[in-house]
Amino acid sequence: MPFHFAVNTEDKTSFARSGTLEINGNVVQTPVFMPVGTRGSVKSLTSEDLYEIGYNLILGNTYHLYLKPGTDVLDHFGGLKNFMSYQRALLTDSGGFQVFSLSGLFKFEDDGVRFQSHIDGSRHKFTPESVIDVQRSIGSDIMMVLDDCAPYGSSVERLKESLERTHRWAKISVDYWLERPGDQSLFGIVQGGTKADLRLESLQYLQSLPFPGIALGGLSVGEPRPEYVRILEAVAPHLDPARPHYLMGVGTVVDILDGVKNGIDMFDCVLPTRNARNGQVFTSYGKVNLRNESHRLSTQPIDPECQCKVCNNYSLGYLRHLHKVKELSAFSLSTYHNLYFMKKFMSELRESIENKEFSSFSEHWKKLYAS
Repeated sequence: MPFHFAVNTEDKTSFARSGTLEINGNVVQTPVFMPVGTRGSVKSLTSEDLYEIGYNLILGNTYHLYLKPGTDVLDHFGGLKNFMSYQRALLTDSGGFQVFSLSGLFKFEDDGVRFQSHIDGSRHKFTPESVIDVQRSIGSDIMMVLDDCAPYGSSVERLKESLERTHRWAKISVDYWLERPGDQSLFGIVQGGTKADLRLESLQYLQSLPFPGIALGGLSVGEPRPEYVRILEAVAPHLDPARPHYLMGVGTVVDILDGVKNGIDMFDCVLPTRNARNGQVFTSYGKVNLRNESHRLSTQPIDPECQCKVCNNYSLGYLRHLHKVKELSAFSLSTYHNLYFMKKFMSELRESIENKEFSSFSEHWKKLYAS
C-alpha cells in the first residue's frame, strides 16, 4: 500500500504516542518533524545534507512551486523529487495559506479563490481540483486540500464562513482525489480558529470523509499561547486514533511537546532553518546566539553533546566570525546543526514515550526552552 500508519506505543498519562508511517516505501517514525523546503530546497542545504542527517520526509510549498518553476518544468522533470534529487517522502501543502497571507489581493469565489502573484502581480486561480493537479505535478507523497484559514481575531461569522468553505472544498477534493488516487495520499484540514465548538464541528466533519490523515490548520498564527494549548486539549480526545495527526506550521520545542501530549504525530516549521540563518542555534542546554561577543574567542563547539559534523569540526568563535562577516557558509553550517538537533530531539522524544518517560522528558525540555 502507498500509505500505512500504525501506532506502536501510547503514553498512559496523556495522548502522546509513537508510531510508524509508511509512505511509498519510505518508513517514517512518528512523532516526526519535517524540514520546510518551500521552493524545492531546504534553504542553504543540499539533498545530500538531508540524507546525511537522516530526514525521510520533508515539506514543499504548492503556491511557490506553482509560480516558480511552474508545473511545466515539474512535469518535464517527472516531479519535484527528481528535480531536486531527493527520493524520500515529500508532503506539500495546498498553497491556500500563502494565497491569503502573501498575495495581498485575493477574492473568494464559489469554486475557489482568485489571487495575484506576490512576485509579479500576475492573476491566477486555485480551486480544490486545481491544487490537487498542481500537487500531482509536484509528485508529493502526501497532498493537502485547499482550505480557508481565517486569520486570528476573525469574528465568529468569519470563522463559520471559513468552516463552510473549508468543508465544501474538502468534499470536492476528496471526491476528485478518489477518482484517481494513485500513490499520492490526501489529508483534510480542520479549521475553526480558537473556538473549541467550531474546531470540534470541523474535526467531526473532516473525519467523516475518507482522508488517510487529518491536519489541524490555523494554529500558531498569532493567538496567545494559552489559546493554542486550550484548542489542542479540546481536540485531542476526539482525534481518530487510527489516522496520523498533523499540526501545520508548528515547530518550537515547547509547542511540539504540547502537540505530542495532545496526540499530534507530525510537525513542520521554518523556525529551525530561519533562526539558524539569523545566528540562533538549538542545543542540549538551550538556545544560543552565535553572534554574541562572548563567543569571540571560544574554542568550544556549539554543543559538546552534539555529534553533528558542525560540532565535531568548528568552534563557536569561528561560527560567530562567519555570521558577523556574513559568509554564506554561516547559513549552511548553522542550519545543518539545527536540523540535526531537531532530528535527535524527535528521536529522544519517541524513546521517552516508548520508555514511559514522556512526562519527565517534556518537563526537562520545557524548562530549557520556556522563553
